[in-house]
Amino acid sequence: MDSSIKKLGFGLMRLPKVEGGKEADIDKKQLADMIDLFLEKGFKYFDTAFMYHDGESEKAVGELLTARHPRDSFLLATKLPMMVINKREQMEEIFNTQLERTRAGYFDRYLIHGIDKRNAQKVDDLDAWGFVRSLKEKGLVRSIGFSFHSSAEHLDELLTKHPEIEFVQLQINYADWDDEEVQSRLCYEVAEKHGKPITVMEPVRGGALAAMPEHIRRILLDAAPDRSVASWALRFVASLPQVQIVLSGMSNLEQIKDNISIFDNFKPLTDEEQKLISKVVEELRKIPTIPCTGCRYCTSNCPQNIGIPSIIDLYNDYSIYKNLDANLRRYNMMVKGGRGRASDCVECRSCESACPQNINITDILKEAAKVFDK
Repeated sequence: MDSSIKKLGFGLMRLPKVEGGKEADIDKKQLADMIDLFLEKGFKYFDTAFMYHDGESEKAVGELLTARHPRDSFLLATKLPMMVINKREQMEEIFNTQLERTRAGYFDRYLIHGIDKRNAQKVDDLDAWGFVRSLKEKGLVRSIGFSFHSSAEHLDELLTKHPEIEFVQLQINYADWDDEEVQSRLCYEVAEKHGKPITVMEPVRGGALAAMPEHIRRILLDAAPDRSVASWALRFVASLPQVQIVLSGMSNLEQIKDNISIFDNFKPLTDEEQKLISKVVEELRKIPTIPCTGCRYCTSNCPQNIGIPSIIDLYNDYSIYKNLDANLRRYNMMVKGGRGRASDCVECRSCESACPQNINITDILKEAAKVFDK
């Protein structure tokens, strides 16, 4: 990708919705204004996916971007949704649907969506790797990559096995930088070792790093009253040399204007600013959370197929950041992928007998259900 491309990418997964509307009810007038402003200011990169906004995100791209702006004025990325694919023939069907929805003719970037430990074998068995390679050979996509939610060791294995992959999309932000589960720093270092450019997703952790408790927000606001709290998170990731694109899921014109102001005249974080971010992370870690290690012993005998560690992780995240929209989105994606809801728990307590941390899982699921299943 041209190195002159500005780093800010428009992530089309948290689009403005009409008042009182559902996920699919996109506010198209506001989105059109946002797209126009983004392009007018010299930004080009748009990222969508088959499942965003229940499929309406890709359609909105076709109606509000492709149909209204020259194809060579922007770069478009979308993804192969492995979470809903069970047969190889589905891949071509879905890809053709994506071309039809977006009216794009081709995609500048095409990613295998959301590789993790649970679906990696399916990606291999259905040869999604060969499928995306064939799209590039046919000229239907310009560059191939994958988005990723697993360990640094797993990432190293994949990039070693598939050197044809040209970029990776990773969850990187300052809260997850040294997190043992997300492993942002370690995954960054693996991509750097393999020489793969990084597209960053969740730089503001789904908006959570803009909505921290007030006493933590004040650390940043007191240091720079004229800057948004979110701007610190965006500058943190954009300051990393291996990062090529920083995706931001912008939901209104105010957010897009703020983000444009950050990247239009970008300044990397200073050493003093890095120290302030370290102080923020230190304060975040003081907030009590459920001590789940993600070992998944609890899931092996669950009769309801509840993704207990994932629910606990979401509940912990909600406890810290109170960012319900982002957590609900992740929760509903997990349920759509075949996992049981927190409210599906039948209180058999087989999970508790298997938990090495002696967590009272049944009660936690009840509390999580009040948040995510109400």
